[in-house]
Amino acid sequence: MAKSSSLNVRVVEGRALPAKDVSGSSDPYCIVKVDDEVVARTATVWRSLSPFWGEEYTIHLPLDFHHLAFYVLDEDTVGHDDIIGKISLSREAIAADPRGIDSWINLSRVDPDAEVQGEICLDVQMLEDARGRCLRCHVLQARDLAPRDITGTSDPFARVFWGSQSLETSTIKKTRFPHWDEVLELREMPGAPAPLRVELWDWDMVGKNDFLGMVEFPPQVLQQNAPSGWFRLLPFPRAEEDSGGTLGALRLKVRLLEDRILPSRYYQPLTELLMESVLGPAEEDAASPLAVLEELTLGDCRQDLATKLVKLFLGQGQAGPLLDYLTRREVTRTTDPNTLFRSNSLASKAMEQFMKLVGMPYLHEVLKPVINRVFEEKKYMELDPCKMDLGRTRRISFKGAPSEEHVRDASLGLLTGYLGPIVEAIVGSVGRCPLAMRLAFKQLHQCVEEHFPQAEHEDVKYLAISGFLFLRFFAPAILTPKLFDLRDQHADPQTSRSLLLLAKAVQSIGNLGQQLGQGKELWMAPLHPFLLQSISRVRHFLDQLVDVDEEEEAGGPARALVAPSVIVREGYLLKRKEEPASLATRFAFKKRYFWLSGETLSYSKSPEWQMRSSVPVSHIRAVERVDEGAFQLPHVMQVVTQDAAGALHTTYLQCKVRHGKDGAESVPSVPTPDRPPAPPGSLQNVNELNQWLSALRKASAPNPDKLAACHPGAFRSSRWTCCLQAERSAAGCSRTHSAVTLGDWSDPLDPDAEIQMVYRRLLLGRDQLRMKFQEDPNTDSSPEADAEKSSGATEGACPDALARPREAATRLLEVLADLDRAHEEFQQREQQKAALGPLGH
Repeated sequence: MAKSSSLNVRVVEGRALPAKDVSGSSDPYCIVKVDDEVVARTATVWRSLSPFWGEEYTIHLPLDFHHLAFYVLDEDTVGHDDIIGKISLSREAIAADPRGIDSWINLSRVDPDAEVQGEICLDVQMLEDARGRCLRCHVLQARDLAPRDITGTSDPFARVFWGSQSLETSTIKKTRFPHWDEVLELREMPGAPAPLRVELWDWDMVGKNDFLGMVEFPPQVLQQNAPSGWFRLLPFPRAEEDSGGTLGALRLKVRLLEDRILPSRYYQPLTELLMESVLGPAEEDAASPLAVLEELTLGDCRQDLATKLVKLFLGQGQAGPLLDYLTRREVTRTTDPNTLFRSNSLASKAMEQFMKLVGMPYLHEVLKPVINRVFEEKKYMELDPCKMDLGRTRRISFKGAPSEEHVRDASLGLLTGYLGPIVEAIVGSVGRCPLAMRLAFKQLHQCVEEHFPQAEHEDVKYLAISGFLFLRFFAPAILTPKLFDLRDQHADPQTSRSLLLLAKAVQSIGNLGQQLGQGKELWMAPLHPFLLQSISRVRHFLDQLVDVDEEEEAGGPARALVAPSVIVREGYLLKRKEEPASLATRFAFKKRYFWLSGETLSYSKSPEWQMRSSVPVSHIRAVERVDEGAFQLPHVMQVVTQDAAGALHTTYLQCKVRHGKDGAESVPSVPTPDRPPAPPGSLQNVNELNQWLSALRKASAPNPDKLAACHPGAFRSSRWTCCLQAERSAAGCSRTHSAVTLGDWSDPLDPDAEIQMVYRRLLLGRDQLRMKFQEDPNTDSSPEADAEKSSGATEGACPDALARPREAATRLLEVLADLDRAHEEFQQREQQKAALGPLGH
């Protein structure tokens, strides 16, 4: 039985943060860490003590993660970034409520002694001889220790306590991966049985030693089953220090999704029921799995469910029938065409998620050129007189103070200069729109036209499509490009305002001008002539979009979300030369343009360069971060590949995409609470590194023979910089993190995980289903019992009309009961294995 684990994290906002700048304000941003791995970094909110971020991440995780931490820092232009505070959530605290955490949480101070990470390998034996009992503690090695020195390493030694006795190992200099292989023996002293405690410390020549972590074993564990293996280091036990809100607070939403995934064959009956649901009459359906899910699922859960359903049906080649089923149910229930698909119903969310899953490359092709222009040109645009900054315009003009009319005319010219290419790109994109989307829109067009055939409702069939394509796809992507992977960073306030104006204009076009001149935004009137001219072109575009052959089923055949040949990530990276001879480390890295697809990782000198080198994705065995100390450079990752002869090769790549005012590339470094903060603005590449790591790990996920460990350093000067081993072939000293990835639109389909989530949702409605179609939830659900219930149906009810949904409900309940039994059997087997195995390490 496989297991899946993921965290949905939303960093919403902060409040009452302390002022760190002389201006009486701060420039806060937030780092998100899972155990010792930085997984995300929010944008910086300038000059604010109550920042709003609204950034959301899905993090796929290994099942053995321990805690999630949020660090808030103040970005400084001069000097180091200041750490404001942190919030640490244990896995147990997050999992305590299935609904997750959604609350304000006070920040606490960062205590260096609590910032521990890594593991230690021990082999403990209890021996007895003529002199009494003796504890032999074999201290073998440690890995992934916190860097306590400014060089990014530590000088660790171990101290072993048993009762009143203590012994120490030798100190290993300049490493986070020490190998001691030392045996310490301690004699039992008179008195009560004592626990064994092993502490790790960083030796310092000047000042006190720094704490690195500890493990402790109670006497009963030592006597029953002496510990042997790897153990996670913990901080000293102490009560949580509450700052009382003096450091401010964060509003966080965190939900842990964990489940056991059965082998595929167990889900086949439920999958078949779901597929059968979309083939029947949608309007009359009341007891199929889809009808039950639609009735049960409310609020935020609809988006998660819609995503899982769309992925599941895409994998079966039935996404078109699913969307047709859901939209027909909603259209049938709608009496006022002005409200059609305006709510966040399951049908609306399913179509929205379908567009994101299938149409993201199309969206990028249409919008990215203009979005990049808006970010790069940073033009000032404003039509609202209440928001016009005439003083700002004066600063960039040599003709005196302009009037509101001048600013409006200039802004109108700039807005139409951006809107023109956007509209041109959209109306000219019929041939580039994915066939699956066009077929889904054609079904929607036909359904709405059949239900609202009156002449006065002529526009409804257009509005149904444009409401999804323009209002739920193009406009949100223009408003927040980062959430659609159009940009790596959020826009600054001025650019955000420009994007908002463009998004409003695109919304008006998507509404076919029906609300022009209405509402509170009459200041948009100067744009109306351009918008009205665009509407006829959009109608023609929508007619062309649905003019497609119906022979191929909407949703396409069963396939991956992203074809293997599609580029899922591209951009400049710095690649280290193979075995540089005498070049300095910095000059050994050369700028190259990389493309990643499901088949290859290729690169060349520039995007236009014809000659490319490539590495098959199927050869990748690990994708990991590299310690800064390996090359004295930040944001370096390694891609470990295996050739046909079985030999391993490592390619080192650095994410360094920022440019200074003179055009030269800056050299940022990652701040962590384990050492002094980094230089100002130095975290701009953290997200770039995380996104490349995630994309490479997901692309190589199906590969066999993945490495369980690798070296986070480099082999230089005849030894590994991480663990100081002298053999190039030495086994890796750090665990790999292939399971840690960021969720996005290109996540591969996982039908078993998706159907498992659907099963969990259906369980929530099982009692309701019994009550609705059976007089008593405990009554027999056999066909004979059904016949008796039918004979006693209420007067005037059609027995056939009652029998059909009752039969469907009975089938669904039986399938759910079978899955319940399968889960119980697998759980019992796991418990038996755990009981027979050694105590957990």
